[in-house]
Amino acid sequence: MTETPHPLYDRHADTLTRALTAISERGYWSAYPESPSPRVYGETAAADGKAAFEAYLGRNFPLDQPGDGSTVATEASPFGVDLDVRYPHAAADQLVAAATAALPGWRDAGPQARVGVCLEILDRLHRNIFELANAVQFTSGQAFVMAFQAGGAHALDRALEALAYAYAEMTRHPGTAGWEKAAGKGDPLRMTKTFHVVPRGVALVIGCNTFPTWNSYPGLFASLVTGNPVIVKPHPRAVLPLAITVKYARQVLAEAGFDPNLVLLAPEASGEKLASTLALHPSVRIVDFTGSTEYGDWLEANARQAQVYTEKAGLNTVVVDSTDDFTGMCRNLGFTLTLYSGQMCTTSQNILIPRDGIETDQGHKSFDEVAAGIAAAVGKLTADPARGVELTGAIVNDGVLERLDEVTKVGEPVLESRTVEHPAFPGAVVRTPTIVKLDAGDTATYSREWFGPISFAIATDSTAHSLEILRSTVGEKGALTAAVYSRDEAVLDATEAAAIEVGVHLSANLTGGVFVNQSAAFSDFHGSGANAAANAALTDGAYVANRFRVVQSRRHA
Repeated sequence: MTETPHPLYDRHADTLTRALTAISERGYWSAYPESPSPRVYGETAAADGKAAFEAYLGRNFPLDQPGDGSTVATEASPFGVDLDVRYPHAAADQLVAAATAALPGWRDAGPQARVGVCLEILDRLHRNIFELANAVQFTSGQAFVMAFQAGGAHALDRALEALAYAYAEMTRHPGTAGWEKAAGKGDPLRMTKTFHVVPRGVALVIGCNTFPTWNSYPGLFASLVTGNPVIVKPHPRAVLPLAITVKYARQVLAEAGFDPNLVLLAPEASGEKLASTLALHPSVRIVDFTGSTEYGDWLEANARQAQVYTEKAGLNTVVVDSTDDFTGMCRNLGFTLTLYSGQMCTTSQNILIPRDGIETDQGHKSFDEVAAGIAAAVGKLTADPARGVELTGAIVNDGVLERLDEVTKVGEPVLESRTVEHPAFPGAVVRTPTIVKLDAGDTATYSREWFGPISFAIATDSTAHSLEILRSTVGEKGALTAAVYSRDEAVLDATEAAAIEVGVHLSANLTGGVFVNQSAAFSDFHGSGANAAANAALTDGAYVANRFRVVQSRRHA
């Protein structure tokens, strides 16, 4: 049986072909421009998107899906903007029943039809990228440009990457095959075999507060394109970006002749624990989660009926041995620590520096001088509030503020956090980064994650000692990123060996416009699945292939 091409597949075939090439070449490619310039998107795109976002505020969100008739409103903007968007609520059983009923037609449509529809959803979201970016900004606390890039263009790239990997895996084997085996003097044995891509079942995506689209889109689209209906459970403080996503996905599905209940929104009332109820539902067969280690571990241990993909917390580490560009090193690390106030799962926390100092292009630098250089770079980036807030954004929740208060009781501050008034949003909660000096013996402090604008300059006995600490802390707690600065090839090789050993992605000698906490779709893997910080990588074959099974039927020819 040859699959009949779907009109939406034909419309987006060139994009899919280019994405398939990109995942095999691993070079630079992006399908969605990351600049919000009117030269790229048109003179009215920004104003139209902002108006579309504002039209949601203080109203019932326009989403026609099964529900219990009640609404929930749980969002509080880090920028102090009154959101008050009310979303339709549904019980877990209602959502699962609607999703289950939608599955057969979507499964039987085949990979080409599904990938065509999913590509059309991405195209629809891209056409409304400014609307999406405003929603990300005002729920996550990201500054607008970052929200546009990470929450819009880069999230769409990661979704497309997942579609490419999934399509490659689904079409790895032919749909049909003729089989013939000699049978002595008689006629050969002949059979026709058909191979069906069969989805696992209902999928659940549990969104996070900081990157509601970037972290949710890979799992959402990997599950959807492989035939699984998806229930999207947003973080209670960042519902709107995923509600907009679900709205446009349902529109495209309905227009293409499919049941829009293939994608459903699951906003939860305060204290409802809807995510846990859904995660344990016997019909939920896939769970994608980004967030705390505690809850990720709980999902892995308890959602036994499902394939669970988690991205959790880790101890992102920098090994400083030496450098040929001290100013560039400090500037690069300073930007890393400042961007989005360190509220990224990839931002460096532990900076390991020999207590006797390092050799640089500016001569020998003591431990204190290295720490002070990094602190000065952060200070320069945040000195002017009007410019600084475009990098720091706003603090996403009270847990970050509590950690900022707690860290004042440990170590010696190299740079203290301060409160900044946002010139455009008087109600915004803005805090600059803090850097605290510790000794290698302060293991209890730096061997836990301090999510937010908090990092530690840690004095070690030597670079070899730093590598021991990297091995032990990342080996036990995991990490998503690691970095090293050295002009010694032997040190670079030893650090790479340590990174391979503990399964963490490594960047070496970053001094320019590439930063350790940023990764590029189609080229960089996010997470490795090889340490405790994540049990999967965004995005590779393993991330998508277990979301479906191949079931064969055979008949005599």
